[in-house]
Amino acid sequence: MEEKTPRDVKQSSPHNDPATLSPQTTRTLWQHIKEPGSVWQIIIAAILAIAIGMIVNTTVDKVPDAAIAITGIPGTLWLRALQAVVLPMIVTAMILAVQRLRDMSKGGAVLARWTIGYYVLTTLIAVFHSCILVGLVWSKLMVPVTGDALLVSEKDKETIDERKAVTIHEVVVDMFESLIPNNIVNALATNSLLSVLVTSVAVGYLIRGPDSSILRAVKEIERIITIIITTLIYLAPFGVFHLILANIMRLDISTIGRNLGILIGGTLAGMVLHLFIILPIIFFAITRRNPYVYWVKCSPAWITAWGTASSAATLPVTMRVTLARGVPVTIAKFANPLGCLINMDGTAIYFPIVVIFLAATQGITPNAADYIVICLLSTLASIGTTPIPSSSLVLVVMIAGSINVPITGMYAVVVAIDWFLDRFRTAVNVSGDLFAAAIMHKITGITDDDNTAPTAVDVREGDVGERNGVERV
Repeated sequence: MEEKTPRDVKQSSPHNDPATLSPQTTRTLWQHIKEPGSVWQIIIAAILAIAIGMIVNTTVDKVPDAAIAITGIPGTLWLRALQAVVLPMIVTAMILAVQRLRDMSKGGAVLARWTIGYYVLTTLIAVFHSCILVGLVWSKLMVPVTGDALLVSEKDKETIDERKAVTIHEVVVDMFESLIPNNIVNALATNSLLSVLVTSVAVGYLIRGPDSSILRAVKEIERIITIIITTLIYLAPFGVFHLILANIMRLDISTIGRNLGILIGGTLAGMVLHLFIILPIIFFAITRRNPYVYWVKCSPAWITAWGTASSAATLPVTMRVTLARGVPVTIAKFANPLGCLINMDGTAIYFPIVVIFLAATQGITPNAADYIVICLLSTLASIGTTPIPSSSLVLVVMIAGSINVPITGMYAVVVAIDWFLDRFRTAVNVSGDLFAAAIMHKITGITDDDNTAPTAVDVREGDVGERNGVERV
């Protein structure tokens, strides 16, 4: 009798046979909208928040700070709940992913090499094309400013002086020191995500056998976290609405002058180039799939990223939509948490243009050597940036100082608008993670077996058909 290989067994498994699946019924748009936490609800919530916020902004001279703060309370609470589950999610995801990778003969090492290499490559590409656009286009459009615009207030001067104290070698040292915690409990308490990730990888590798009591505890914690995340995703439209509304009400449209408009437009143009041209070309070249269809189907993740401005807070949603798109559990639980921490393409695009903005407004024209320094430091800084809102502001001062660009009152303008651009940077970062997961699936060929396939709690019921080869209507 012919002996079946594991691959044959997997292909013939009833869990993977489309013929055994229940027929997919056509769902109306209203049924999609009514589904709790659906992408349609999130989109509608975001549009309503932007519309209401812009109406309030244009009809009221100044929105009271109390109104902004109270409006943002529900969104802030939802965001805090998401952030609370990120750390245990990274720990359990990495331990279980490393356990599965260790059981593979070669797939584990291949996945690790390709994932890290891909993230570094896309970051380099992002910095490179951003510097080219800034040097050839955006810097030519910016004009020097004079007078009070360059003055620094006493309050801002203290902040700038503190951030100037951060030197290049300190950033490098801190990045490497953040890999190994000197106190694991402190790393958990202070949300040192990179330290926690490295520790989780070590623990996952050292756990021996499926009968380990620690492994059973980790799986039970993961089950609890998944249920909590499911509940939070149901509340996503409500949370995103209040987060966006509060921030749009804070936007002072009258402050957007020519230079600031170029800064915003140039940053968004670089992100559009990266997100809709460069990443799709890489995605299609490797997977031979339509990148735009894939990206749209992953919209709950990047819309949530835009609303929260935090890759870490978006990680639960990123994991869910990645699994729903057919990416194996092992890849999703390894590539997504890693990407959340080191894949910062949007941030890499932002650094060059904001540093040149600070230079151009003072009439300073950086030379070729300065641009090389900006490229190198932007790559390093983007990888070392923590996945929390506006963490790049400190590194902007460091990069500007490295090419002898003084920090003037225009830095306060950058700070004032950073929260807005940070949302787009985060959406690009998360989109890069989504593309990377599917690309790693194609490159490594890793698949789920019956023991690692996602449960109904991991993936929405309506997405199960797509994971098994039946496209949702």
